[in-house]
Amino acid sequence: MKKTKASGPAKRTQPAGRAKAARPAKSAKAAAPAKPVQTGLFAARDGWHNTCVAPMLAKYPERKQQFLSTSGDEVKRVYTPCETEGLEYQRDLGFPGQYPFTRGVQPTMYRGKLWTMRQYAGFGDAAESNKRYKYLLSQGQTGLSIAFDLPTQIGYDSDHPMSAGEVGKVGVAIDSLADMEILFDGIPLDKVSTSMTINAPASVLLAMYIAVAEKQGVTPEQLNGTIQNDILKEYIARGTYIFPPKPSMRLITDIFQYCARSVPKWNTISISGYHIREAGSSAAQEVAFTLADGIAYVQAAIESGMNVDEFASRLSFFFNSHNDLLEEVAKFRAARRLWAHVMKDRFKAQKASSQMLRFHTQTAGSTLTAQQPDNNIIRVTIQTLAAVLGGTQSLHTNSRDEALALPTEDSVRIALRTQQIVAHESGAADTVDPLAGSYYVEARTSEIEQAARDYIAKIDQLGGMVKAIEKGFVQKEIQDSAYRYQKDVESQERIVVGVNKFAVKEEAPKNLLKVSQAVGDAQMKRLAEMKAQRDNAAVSKSLAEIKKAAQGTDNLMPHIVAAVRQYATLGEICGVLREVFGEYQESVVL
Repeated sequence: MKKTKASGPAKRTQPAGRAKAARPAKSAKAAAPAKPVQTGLFAARDGWHNTCVAPMLAKYPERKQQFLSTSGDEVKRVYTPCETEGLEYQRDLGFPGQYPFTRGVQPTMYRGKLWTMRQYAGFGDAAESNKRYKYLLSQGQTGLSIAFDLPTQIGYDSDHPMSAGEVGKVGVAIDSLADMEILFDGIPLDKVSTSMTINAPASVLLAMYIAVAEKQGVTPEQLNGTIQNDILKEYIARGTYIFPPKPSMRLITDIFQYCARSVPKWNTISISGYHIREAGSSAAQEVAFTLADGIAYVQAAIESGMNVDEFASRLSFFFNSHNDLLEEVAKFRAARRLWAHVMKDRFKAQKASSQMLRFHTQTAGSTLTAQQPDNNIIRVTIQTLAAVLGGTQSLHTNSRDEALALPTEDSVRIALRTQQIVAHESGAADTVDPLAGSYYVEARTSEIEQAARDYIAKIDQLGGMVKAIEKGFVQKEIQDSAYRYQKDVESQERIVVGVNKFAVKEEAPKNLLKVSQAVGDAQMKRLAEMKAQRDNAAVSKSLAEIKKAAQGTDNLMPHIVAAVRQYATLGEICGVLREVFGEYQESVVL
């Protein structure tokens, strides 16, 4: 069988015989290397192969197609100290809560506090989504995660022609502060942590959140939460961008500066590998491209005049948890170790909190199948376990019916219960980094880290992540990986249960949640009424201030906050910025 390899310059260990051991990358001040594995172990391994394995293979040949990771990398028959030769505990693993954070960012991890259980939710109008949030909180959810509809994500109001047919369909429609007031009605923002999956117009939604908190009597200093605010991955994998890269990066660094002064507990960016993996990347590519995005943001903030230790502790990450349990655990560990090296060695970050990679995880939507949707419960359980064993700080579990429609309340409850059962019944949260020391997990951790380092070096050679995106390098690497995976599925080299094997005859699904066009009509009516009642002169003045600031060098956030307080809409604010910054047009060179 032809072995499928991850694309790009990633290094791979040799598959047979006396393989070269995976060696963890060393920092500039690395300690002396560990003692090599005694030669006798290599000989013993060869002897075991000749006397035990070879006769067994003669009788029972292995199922070759089953022994590739989800990323397409070969999984060896057995892992021994030969595969972890050169690994030095204190240098490469350390203790939880200490550099290089391979084993976790907190010393006690879930023994002290479980991960935040978020369920990504939002649909229809603000009132309907508010009901869903209150339901989830009543079921034991410990943090909110807001899904916005497509018009909101790309900076259009619900009454814009581009919004036709999309209002409230894949998330909640938010046009103005009036909608945010309804969305969080009865939810105390000083008591709950809120994550908002919003990118190009992140500054506007953050401003609305600050303003609605003020109306509740909650100061910006009291707010906890995260905005995704990761525009580079939109150019790479998702597509909900508005402005070209340079002004987009300005908006991001303006948010960094504003929050450092005014909203100090807010996570100003969630650097997202999730969508990169959903687009078809391998595990190593997910780590590499996400961290390369992170490097670009840190560099931009430093170039804007900020000190790295002023903002780095408020950076957060967002990863995918895929089906390959052990590979995913290794991926999370590799990402933590590599980011610690990047922040300490490249950017000279001094604070431990600046070197930590803290991350939210979402189970893999791309693995969910419309066929036999109850099978998705098992997939999500495996992915949940991988995220927990890998040390996530917060987690969203997808619902069984999301390949068909927006999830029902029953499906969302099962998804949340999956997290709660893993937390309270599995024992996985009782000890820190329980898979540390596994020869396979440690070898795979080092392999993924080295492969990611090689990609980052290539991106540096191309002039950084923005240049690599403009040249189409990153997009093509992901496309090639996705193509190989799909080809393996279609040839049955890779089995997807219920899809290309173990299929059954099924009835058409029933009781799916659908958003009516009436939602969009009602939203446009409310928007028109709000515009008629507000002080339109004050709105016009605030929009002119935003335009003037955008044409200059002032931080845009105070002007955007002032505008949303006057009930300027998302579309109006983004429209002004479009006039000044222009719109990004994708141009991929293949």
